[in-house]
Amino acid sequence: MKNIYHKSAGKGIKGLSAVLLASLMALNFGCTKDFEEYNTNPTALSPEQTTSLLKSAIGPIEQEIFHNYQIAQNLSADAFSGYMMPPTPFNGGINNMNYSLNNGWNSTGFNDQYNFVMAPISKIGQSEVKTKSPEAWGIALLVQVMAMSRVTDKFGPIPYTTAGSSLVSTPYENQKTVYDAFFRQIDTAATNLQAYITAKPGTPAFYDKGDLVYQGDPVKWLKLANSLRLRLATRIVKADAATAKLQGEKALSAPGGLLTTVTDNAAVAQSGTRDNDLWVVTVSYDGDNALGAALQSYLVGYNDPRLPVYATPATDPLFANQYVGIRSGANTSFNGLGKAGYKTYSSLNSSDNLRSPAGQKAPQILMTAAEVWFLKAEAALRGWAGAGDAQTNYETGITTSLQQWNVSAGNYLADATSRPTAYVDPKNPANNAAAVSTITVRWDAAASNEQKLERIITQKWLAIFPDGQEAWSEFRRTGYPKLFTVANNFSNGTINTQTQIRRLPYPSTEFGNGNSAEVVKAVGLLGGPDNGGTRLWWDVDKSNF
Repeated sequence: MKNIYHKSAGKGIKGLSAVLLASLMALNFGCTKDFEEYNTNPTALSPEQTTSLLKSAIGPIEQEIFHNYQIAQNLSADAFSGYMMPPTPFNGGINNMNYSLNNGWNSTGFNDQYNFVMAPISKIGQSEVKTKSPEAWGIALLVQVMAMSRVTDKFGPIPYTTAGSSLVSTPYENQKTVYDAFFRQIDTAATNLQAYITAKPGTPAFYDKGDLVYQGDPVKWLKLANSLRLRLATRIVKADAATAKLQGEKALSAPGGLLTTVTDNAAVAQSGTRDNDLWVVTVSYDGDNALGAALQSYLVGYNDPRLPVYATPATDPLFANQYVGIRSGANTSFNGLGKAGYKTYSSLNSSDNLRSPAGQKAPQILMTAAEVWFLKAEAALRGWAGAGDAQTNYETGITTSLQQWNVSAGNYLADATSRPTAYVDPKNPANNAAAVSTITVRWDAAASNEQKLERIITQKWLAIFPDGQEAWSEFRRTGYPKLFTVANNFSNGTINTQTQIRRLPYPSTEFGNGNSAEVVKAVGLLGGPDNGGTRLWWDVDKSNF
């Protein structure tokens, strides 16, 4: 990258009026203490004034779900998920990718969602929109849940239901409390949207074209609300099976249904001068992002038709036109090679895999119908009412993903022999790794539930690319797909190489900003030390289904 903080301040808020910029977006806040100061600022716009500007505000807020993408997601979750690996030896090659966790990078994934999502949505909640256009408030709540679920799934306990209620002490809440709040907010959103659809069929919601996801389509937002509920219900299944089943079955039977076809997919469009973040780190930053070895292993091993859509062949003369990724935690400074020696490995297909429109201006995916079919497949496996048949859902998930990327299925669904491959680094044999999975594509009705789950999650992982945050969360929850371990582990023993990284530590600034007592309590809620080896609440150490 040109600069680790390049394009960080203000990215995604271009195009807002100066008044809205000053009143709705918190540009330099540190965390929850500043969030409260923002919300009580006596010079802020009145609710009435704010209402008139909100149609143009919702889109930039939606884009802020990905704020500071490179350092908030790409240099952590995207690599931890096995999808991607930078060829650049940042910080002298000692960084997140080999578990020497960078506090400066990781703090953005904690702070920014409070400042750029929760703060302006709180302002929406203080406006007339909440009562006069409740469907718009419902949409805002869904945006907040999508953003903040990513935060809690990175760090664990966070301030949520009381965020901004105190200038002195902002309590952190355990993840069960946070998830329960998510479900209540989805309840509100779904109820408001359903009432609006009934009262005003065919009418766009308040935000209309300002909404960069669905252009104010309440029917699609309701589908997303139900699908998001199913995702979050499945996430907590090993920690709180009763709540997971209750919420999952509620989603499966909810009015409005779920995301079912590619036309239902939720993605945030680009606006103004904003570019797709994945395109930026892959192309604009001169190849600071490459194909991960794990993704190569599965795509090549399965002869997956999405391979040339997701990635481009290597350009290195030693192995030109082959698909060769980079193993997580690899020493890219090996023999002085550095970025120049490794950016000739396979890259992401930045002009094809991002689609509609290709590359630079492609929307950024929030949730797809393919993911929902795999969620239903797992729900069926667990016996949840309304889930349908596991095999049918699994196969529909695959075909829906292939449709999303405009590739032909061929005999992919019937392939019972192809398996993930070993990894061979043509330049440094120290990075080589044997294949870690023998799972095949074709459904096997006689397999155990554990084998069926591996098959479902492996194909789900392939389908939800390039969302490394969701992929990393599902890997931690299920152990699937099986991933290569890091080639080098510089965590000083805090992260087990075989178990792999489980979370990010809290930003050091949280311990020194007047809220330190609450952060110390949060560490107590973790049930382990504040490091990358401690499991989150929903990340239960169970090896069986």
